[in-house]
Amino acid sequence: MKIVVDTNVFLGACLGTGAASAVIAACLSGHCIPLMGNALFNEYEDVIGRKELFGRCRLSPAERIELMDIFFACCQWTRVYYSWRPNLPDEGDNHLVELAVAGGAEYIVTRDLRHLNNMELLFPQIRIATPESFLKEI
Repeated sequence: MKIVVDTNVFLGACLGTGAASAVIAACLSGHCIPLMGNALFNEYEDVIGRKELFGRCRLSPAERIELMDIFFACCQWTRVYYSWRPNLPDEGDNHLVELAVAGGAEYIVTRDLRHLNNMELLFPQIRIATPESFLKEI
């Protein structure tokens, strides 16, 4: 099963949030295939560099980078050829939908349901799920 994992889920895994950690573990074990594209890769790189987000983190900076590298190694690189904009209230989230459409993802796993559940364009094959609800599905 192909999924798009939003950066807020990876951040949660680094902070030790159970469901977010389990989603990343499912990707690392091959239970699902995370998709990665240019925009999402750049967002991961940006988030991992924000020290203020990791104040309560149980992982050192080196361990976070290592986890991210291991996660990237299990991702399926996906090129996005078409923009589906305008679509979401938050322009910064459109790349997640575009990646999911381009890669044939079944899920976008995120904590940002408010923006992603308010798409103007509908893609019925893509479900938006929190880490908790995604884990119940798999």
